[in-house]
Amino acid sequence: MTTSKKNKGSILISVIIFATIATIIIIGLVNWGASVLGSIRNLSAREQVFQIAEAGVDYYQWHLAQFPTDYKDGTTTPGPYTHDFYDKDGYLLGAYSLTITPPQVGSTIVKIVSEANLASSSIKRKIQKTLAIPSLAKYAVVANDNLRFGEGTVVFGPVQANGGIRFDGVAHNLISSAKNTYTDPDTGATKWGVYTTSGTDDPNPPTLANNRPDVFMAGRQYPVPAVDFAGLTAGLTQLRALAQPAAGGKEWPSSGKKGYHIMFKVSGGVTSYDLYKVNNLQTVSTSCSNNVTANSQVQWGTWSIKTPINSNQTLVGNYSIPANGVIFFNDHVWVDGTINNARITVVAGIIGNTDPDKHANITINSDLNYTDYNGIDTIGLIAQGNINAGMLSDDNLNIDAALVAENGRVGRFYYNSSCTNSVRNSLTLNGMIASYNRYGFAYTDDTGYKTRNINYDGRLLYGPPPSFPQATTQYEVISWQELK
Repeated sequence: MTTSKKNKGSILISVIIFATIATIIIIGLVNWGASVLGSIRNLSAREQVFQIAEAGVDYYQWHLAQFPTDYKDGTTTPGPYTHDFYDKDGYLLGAYSLTITPPQVGSTIVKIVSEANLASSSIKRKIQKTLAIPSLAKYAVVANDNLRFGEGTVVFGPVQANGGIRFDGVAHNLISSAKNTYTDPDTGATKWGVYTTSGTDDPNPPTLANNRPDVFMAGRQYPVPAVDFAGLTAGLTQLRALAQPAAGGKEWPSSGKKGYHIMFKVSGGVTSYDLYKVNNLQTVSTSCSNNVTANSQVQWGTWSIKTPINSNQTLVGNYSIPANGVIFFNDHVWVDGTINNARITVVAGIIGNTDPDKHANITINSDLNYTDYNGIDTIGLIAQGNINAGMLSDDNLNIDAALVAENGRVGRFYYNSSCTNSVRNSLTLNGMIASYNRYGFAYTDDTGYKTRNINYDGRLLYGPPPSFPQATTQYEVISWQELK
């Protein structure tokens, strides 16, 4: 009997132990389940508030597409700007608060920060989206015509032409054409939209071209959509309006002479410019002009101030850079010098003039330099007609600028081998080129600049010179991130 009682007691103890263990396991499972459920609910809430925050930046990206210069959410007051967020049934889920950082002077970059919260939770999340409108300086060279890049040309940055491209230099970026095939005006042959004769000639269509990484290091592409040059001419009127005193710019009337010479200078770290009226140009030698190529070029001339220069120009005065950086000349302009901590756009145009023989041109015969290459110093040169390097241009010429020839071409006129200055050594451009007609600083008879270095300045893409032409009117997303 005693033994039986002991066994019964042992069984009771075992039951209690197992019951306790089971209870602990069940409680643990319940707690674990509750924790998982809580985590799921928290994760769901975090995802929901994230979607609300993203809806905020998406909304303002849409708003900028409708109103590109409105950085105050349709109001006149500073932000943040709060919007409630409802589901499809009209139930309030939460809200987002927008902080908009408008572009700095000389930039198109807009920052949008959206901080969201739920109506039923204290969870918050914050997203930043950075937008920008790309300028025409998305290209190293862009043209509305056929292009030819000879041997000795090295290009860093993308190149595009609405015509075809013969490229015999070295391209470190994509070369593209709006043409699938075209007739090369130099040879009369039908060629692919982008082709080369460097080393081994590309085959003629329909035989496919070979891969040529020795020339096209980043490849070539054709056909692609054409670049719209029509809007550039319309922009001349807008630039003149920006040059008015009320807009913070500066406009100069006709010089009554050959044009103006603007020389940028730096004193005490501050940029200003000396302005001269050009009285006399270098005379044209008969041996230089008596040839077919020169006679076919609109406004052919020396485009060089007669030497000695100081005896053939008259000082107008020294002037500060205008507040908005836009200087408009109703005349031809010669530009050179150095800038520091300045953003400037020089425009030459005669509004209402449609005669190519009377379009205003810009000429660069001596170095035009930045002090620093940190994106702060920028120069834009926009000519109604041509942008020239004249007959007496420096043997080694450096140009730090974005160049736009709205109706003409960027380049150098043809001076045959009988001219004393027909051959120049090297030209280096740090910036970009937009040319309506065929660009070129050299010719097939080895006249012009023997070496041409086109160094694309990628900082001009979203930080161009003041009021520089844009490649599109729509903002592009350049970065996205969640902020802590």
